[in-house]
Amino acid sequence: MGKVTGFQEYDRVAPTREAATTRVKHYGEFLNELPPQELNNQAARCMDCGVPFCQSGCPLGNVIPEFNDAVYQAKWEDAANILLSTNNFPEFTGRICPAPCESACVLGINRPPVSIEEIEKHIIEIAFEKGFIKAKKPLIRTGKKVAVIGSGPAGLAAAAQLNKVGHEVTVFERDDAPGGLLRYGIPDFKLQKNIVDRRIDLMKEEGIIFRCNANVGENIEISTILRDFSAVVLAGGSTIPRDLPIEGRNAKGVHYAMDFLKQQNKRVANRAVEVEDIFASGKNVIVIGGGDTGSDCIGTSNRHGASSVTQFEIMPMPAQARTENMPWPTYPMLLKNTSSHEEGAQRAWSVNTKKFIADEAGNLKALQVIDVEWELDANGRPVKFNEVAGSERDLPCELVLLAMGFLHPQKEGLLEKLGVALDNRGNVNASEHTYQTNIAKIFAAGDVRRGQSLVVWAISEGREAARKVDEYLMGSTKLASRDAVAYA
Repeated sequence: MGKVTGFQEYDRVAPTREAATTRVKHYGEFLNELPPQELNNQAARCMDCGVPFCQSGCPLGNVIPEFNDAVYQAKWEDAANILLSTNNFPEFTGRICPAPCESACVLGINRPPVSIEEIEKHIIEIAFEKGFIKAKKPLIRTGKKVAVIGSGPAGLAAAAQLNKVGHEVTVFERDDAPGGLLRYGIPDFKLQKNIVDRRIDLMKEEGIIFRCNANVGENIEISTILRDFSAVVLAGGSTIPRDLPIEGRNAKGVHYAMDFLKQQNKRVANRAVEVEDIFASGKNVIVIGGGDTGSDCIGTSNRHGASSVTQFEIMPMPAQARTENMPWPTYPMLLKNTSSHEEGAQRAWSVNTKKFIADEAGNLKALQVIDVEWELDANGRPVKFNEVAGSERDLPCELVLLAMGFLHPQKEGLLEKLGVALDNRGNVNASEHTYQTNIAKIFAAGDVRRGQSLVVWAISEGREAARKVDEYLMGSTKLASRDAVAYA
């Protein structure tokens, strides 16, 4: 590596961020860039560790030590080429990935790990700034047409890879603009949409066609897709949210988190919100669900000017450091304090919601909850909870946001009409080795196949599915596999 002793000389340093008191007044990103020398120091912390566990920790297999070394040497074009050889969209993962690579960093055994995610984001942004990122149209077209249904990270990755090898790719998106959850699921303060638009525009220059307001199976006939395309990639995501069917569920003021987040993203983009507005302004807000979506609801509620924001999680509070049941280099389930939590929120764990309480007009006015105690198995994992007698209470609130994850893709419409087989969880049944469904020309990738997961896994799935589609169409493929170390 560039500086073998760097990990001994430099501590991990995070970029500065705008103060919480001012950033809650807008929806833009608020992280500052690292100064050039500090970025150099952070890259120098990458050890000559022999076995780069970080690469196996990354679902994309990113060639991390090599791009860190290129950053240390200030070889920005080399760094960008190395990074893009395995990751189509580092500008997305560098902002919203939970960085499982850092959990597997060898330095992280007894020191703070290398700032891999932050370095990744700097590489791609500097590459754009220096003009290294340009549209690359394939020199030869194969004559094969591929339809990608869904323009989230899995669909975009599949489209980019298939276009790279010369297939004519059309991406169908049922919303009014491409991007899937990148556009309408993730708030702008985490991922500004000009970043998404920049990438979409580049893909259009490379020859990929995007058709929006195109709901295949509804306003576009499935027979037309099957007739006009040699292969189809299903990448519609996992879109059916987990509900909380308890007494009072129909009270006015109980909403799914994604409905709340999507319409706020539309407002920021000056797009029409065609459903009833959901605002947190002046309300006591309770977010049920302790994951990233719940955190996004907190940040958005604070920007609306909520009177109070509380986040509940039925599971016990995670550990703050690795336990014997979370050995390195596995990804540990640790307590996560996000930037949204910094902006203001109360948090509680081991709390079960019993009842939504409405006033005479049907408007939500309170939430009835009770504390629970968890029984653990031999590995320390919670398996069963018992209610704590006497802990039942009513909490005033006018808005509840359900952020408890997603069950499976929407079955009605496209999937039912196609006749693709589903697995026992309700996801599209497609092998992780072939990504092929029970219908030969139809493939599946991302959350629609594996269930709710990370953006980085969606990109990985899209890339791998593209390889299998290319093999199906051409008999072989030049697209690199996830397990291969390849340079563009």
